[in-house]
Amino acid sequence: METKVRVDKYLWAIRIFKTRTMATDAIDEGKVKLRGQNIKPSKTVSLGDRFEIKADARKWIIEVTGIIANRVGFDVAVLNYVDLTPEEEKIPHKILESGFYTGKRISKTGKPTKKQRRSMDDFLNEFED
Repeated sequence: METKVRVDKYLWAIRIFKTRTMATDAIDEGKVKLRGQNIKPSKTVSLGDRFEIKADARKWIIEVTGIIANRVGFDVAVLNYVDLTPEEEKIPHKILESGFYTGKRISKTGKPTKKQRRSMDDFLNEFED
C-alpha cells in the first residue's frame, strides 16, 4: 500500500474517473473539493479525507479508507473508500432526464458486426448491378 499519492491518481485508481486526465481536469475545474475547498491535482491524499466530487454521471461524497496508486478492479477499489453520498444523489442525472439509463450502451446498437456489414454490402450490391 502506498503512503503518498496525488489526488488525481487516487481518484483514477479507485475508478471514480475513467482516465487520469479526466480526474485532473475535474479537479482543475473545481468539481473536486476537500472539506469544501478547491484543491490542486498534486494534493496528497490522506486517510480520512472526505472529497465531494461532481462527475459527469453523478455526485459523490467519499471518505478515504485506504490509499492505492495503481488502478485496480472494482471489487478491490471499493475497499479503499466509503461512499457517503445520500441515496437521492446516487441516481445518475441521465436517468432523471431520459427516464431510464443503466450507464451502459444499449445492447445490439452501435457499430455493426462483421456479419451485419457483409449482409448490408450484399444487399447494396444487388442494386448496383
